[in-house]
Amino acid sequence: MAKVWSKRFDNALDPFIEKFNASIGFDRKLILEDLDCSIAHAKMLEKTQVLSSSEALQIINGLELIKVEYLEGKFSPSPPSEDIHYCIEEKLISLIGETGKKLHTGRSRNDQVGTDIRLWLRKEIDNIEILITDLQKSFLNLAKSNIYTLIPGYTHMQRAQPLSLAHHLLAYIEMLQRDRERFKEVRSRVNISPLGAAALAGTKIKIDRHFTAAELGFKKIYKNSIDAVSDRDFCIEFVSASALLMSHLSKISEEIILWVTDEFSFAKLTDKCATGSSLMPQKKNPDVPELIRGKTGRVYGHLQALLTMVKGVPLSYNKDFQEDKEPIFDTAETISSCIKAMTILINEGIEFNIENLSDSVENDFSNATDLADYLVGKDVPFRTAYQVVGQMVKYCLERKMLFKNLKIEEFKKFHPEFDEDVFVDLKPFNVVKSRNSEGGTGFVQVEKEVNNWQKKLLL
Repeated sequence: MAKVWSKRFDNALDPFIEKFNASIGFDRKLILEDLDCSIAHAKMLEKTQVLSSSEALQIINGLELIKVEYLEGKFSPSPPSEDIHYCIEEKLISLIGETGKKLHTGRSRNDQVGTDIRLWLRKEIDNIEILITDLQKSFLNLAKSNIYTLIPGYTHMQRAQPLSLAHHLLAYIEMLQRDRERFKEVRSRVNISPLGAAALAGTKIKIDRHFTAAELGFKKIYKNSIDAVSDRDFCIEFVSASALLMSHLSKISEEIILWVTDEFSFAKLTDKCATGSSLMPQKKNPDVPELIRGKTGRVYGHLQALLTMVKGVPLSYNKDFQEDKEPIFDTAETISSCIKAMTILINEGIEFNIENLSDSVENDFSNATDLADYLVGKDVPFRTAYQVVGQMVKYCLERKMLFKNLKIEEFKKFHPEFDEDVFVDLKPFNVVKSRNSEGGTGFVQVEKEVNNWQKKLLL
């Protein structure tokens, strides 16, 4: 079929250039959104009396029929149509004749595609928000059963202080909550209608932009027609929020990968979320978290691509913007699959080795800060207490001992304020229990936060 613009040209487009120029291979993903956009546009043209009621009804029925045929697999957008927008228009004309040619009155593919992308992305963000919430619930359920399970806390990948495992898991929920909030903020800027801006300057045709915006569920319209067709900030914001989400999923993945190593042995993977080796029969590989960690770079790449796409592009619409779709399509698919995979992993793919976790906090110096705090409780200045405990650590290391192996007489050599009750304070369970500052790892605080999150997530 001839191109919509072919009458302007004397010669046909070079076949390779035609293929290079086309977007039908990927923008057909927007077919349902384009149909909804066109139906709203047709209703508006009837309202403003640009179309007669019979013409509008004919067009709308035709578009609804295309939707049915697509959903039933009877209509598959494909070349030689150059994009999904003209593909639908061609199909409509073939169904209803000349009246179909009136659909495009008062609009351009520039505002049309901008509208379609926003409709599609709005739906994707809503779905992603649900997926993130499900993942939060998975972490919360795991936390609820591990409030009194202890795990070493790390800074600089060095043992730091013992923690409630639930407290550690709740940190992921907080990260994911920020992700949810970011996507909600992005959605608010996605939810603005460019329809009616036409190519870049608006139109002399009598239209009602607020009507189409309301029909399509947009909160408001773009106030500047140039900005309406050239704005791709929302695409970048979406991928940026996705990149941050992936950084959190990658962080979680890295910890799980470490936890299931023989060197840590804090947890093990179940058969539901692990694979084996083609050569080494003893292996159980953490493929799921490794893939999530790897796919993070994929999303980062899309963000860089979009930022580069908009850099230095003059107003208003440019063909560069055709490159906005594949990055956001792939980003949405990637993060959705990664969230789902992580949710399954947390629900049924990981089991903590409680015995090894307990042993790990019993046999290190992660209670050193609490030893200093013990002296502070005896009115010893913290810096003095810190120096004393540093000397004690050195003393123990030289003798391959731990604090718990020292006799009270040895304690008193370092400071006279030490007494028998120090052995109670040094127990890892009591160390964790004592950290009851708001937001801390103390069991009372952790239980409080678990209850708070249960209310927030409606569990």
